[in-house]
Amino acid sequence: MEYHHKVLPPEVLLPQLLPLLEETDAIPLVISGGSMSPFLAHGRDTVFLSKVDRPLKRGDMILYQRDSGKYILHRIWKVENGSYTLVGDAQFQLEPGIRPDQVLAIVHSVQRKGKRLTHGSFWWEFFEKVWIRIVPLRRPIVKVYSMLAGMRNAS
Repeated sequence: MEYHHKVLPPEVLLPQLLPLLEETDAIPLVISGGSMSPFLAHGRDTVFLSKVDRPLKRGDMILYQRDSGKYILHRIWKVENGSYTLVGDAQFQLEPGIRPDQVLAIVHSVQRKGKRLTHGSFWWEFFEKVWIRIVPLRRPIVKVYSMLAGMRNAS
């Protein structure tokens, strides 16, 4: 039997899924976009969203909705004065001023490269505790990594 996948835009899918957070422990959502790379890859990885049931902190991955209506999954860089500053793992630009009422869910686990990861796993801890702290250094790190990957692929 052959299966066909249809990818729905978040603006269509999420308004239908998010009310289920009140009834279930986790909602799976396949990653679309590249802002959470290298931790999560577009079309490959899945996040499991839960209702926010605790104070949010630096390093948490959250789903939020911008005032424009766009749904975004990023990581908290800073909590200050009742708002959040967010950044994607692949990004260098911070997004300040995200209000608590814009936060829709928290990521409690992921399926990355076919393996389930949660708090305590090496890659989860690395991106939550280390990668989030080196935003200013990301650009040169990614540049060196890309050069090394290119040299490896050329051999």
